[in-house]
Amino acid sequence: MNPNSEEILKRIRVALQPWGKDIEEKRMFGGTCFLFKGKMCVGETKERLMVRIPAVRMTETTQSRFVKPMGFTGKPMKEFIFVTTEGFKTEEKLQLWAEMGVAHAKTKLK
Repeated sequence: MNPNSEEILKRIRVALQPWGKDIEEKRMFGGTCFLFKGKMCVGETKERLMVRIPAVRMTETTQSRFVKPMGFTGKPMKEFIFVTTEGFKTEEKLQLWAEMGVAHAKTKLK
């Protein structure tokens, strides 16, 4: 793993500390993902964040030049986005993405 990816993972771990034992780390999507109570919320691959967001927020969120729909086969995945490093430069911005991912995960719990 490259040093930049490891640094991003460290930052994500700090951002997710408020959820403690409800967070699990797992290799997925060619990177490392974090799951809240078994539901993927945020992760890192190729120095980008992967974030699950509510479908109703997709249009608004993808207006940012730092965000694009996530897809590996050319087809966007439902409720997944990539965020480039410019979109989470500060800890505050990273925290917002982490919180959005956890909020999405909470909607998927039965």
